[in-house]
Amino acid sequence: MKRHLDQELAGLKEELLKMGILVENAIFESIKALKGLDKEIAVKAINDDRIIDDMENKIDEKCIDLLALQQPMAVDLRFITMSMKISTDLERIADLAIDIARRVLELTGKPLLKPLIDIPKLTDLAKQMTKDAINAFVNQDPDLAGKVILLDREADRLRDIIQKELMEDFIAKDPSATPRAVPLLLIARHLERICDHATNIAEDVIYMVKADVVKHHPEKLK
Repeated sequence: MKRHLDQELAGLKEELLKMGILVENAIFESIKALKGLDKEIAVKAINDDRIIDDMENKIDEKCIDLLALQQPMAVDLRFITMSMKISTDLERIADLAIDIARRVLELTGKPLLKPLIDIPKLTDLAKQMTKDAINAFVNQDPDLAGKVILLDREADRLRDIIQKELMEDFIAKDPSATPRAVPLLLIARHLERICDHATNIAEDVIYMVKADVVKHHPEKLK
């Protein structure tokens, strides 16, 4: 029974890894569409979201079956329950990437207000946090998960810089710039929320491996 469960858990981990790779690609494609204001890439990113939605449903069904049929205990139980939470966070990250693609559609045909500087920085951070959170899960690495959590403040800082610049240097000085500024404001918010979900995954990894709750308790990471 235990050997069969181990095989099932390995399969579950593989499915989550595949989902994570698709989610990373969704972020990449949405930002690629933004940089080139490319409508075709944005539309493709939006359409591809169905694949990730289907994977989330498949993973949830697998987890429910394992809970019902295998009655796992201790570490295995935490792994399965955290897998369900992680798949939800991954799906929400993908949704946020799609929201970015939708903002791109609002911007196509209009010149960007300014060269993108801080948004690419926040994008790189979001991609790195997502990738590291997934790797922390796959390798059951609480130290890497802790590093992801500590990066969340930098994501907040970059979002605030972007919002302040757009509000004070563009919208306040020239209200006609608002239609081009608001999508960028929302994109910054979407990217910061991606970082939040990566943080959630990292917190779940620490709980899964160490049974230690660090959510709302960053002092435990020191």
